[in-house]
Amino acid sequence: MKSSSISTPDAQLDLRGTPCPINFVRTKLRLEKMPLGGLLEVWLDPGEPIEQVPDSLTMAGYQVEKITDCSSYFSLLVRRPVNNQ
Repeated sequence: MKSSSISTPDAQLDLRGTPCPINFVRTKLRLEKMPLGGLLEVWLDPGEPIEQVPDSLTMAGYQVEKITDCSSYFSLLVRRPVNNQ
């Protein structure tokens, strides 16, 4: 089985219905459990979650690769950096 980590997430986290800042905390905890360079797909609600979580993850040192509007929710692809401090 070939690994196509560029677009295929290594894990998925459905945080629809989860309020801020709990959704950020859960995303960060899940990313910390992933291997370096791992790609996580996170589902977030519109409004405050999609406005706050990507910026918070970027400030925490994670790489937000893609945000997709899926009509009723947003899909966020976040990569754990290889050079974690």
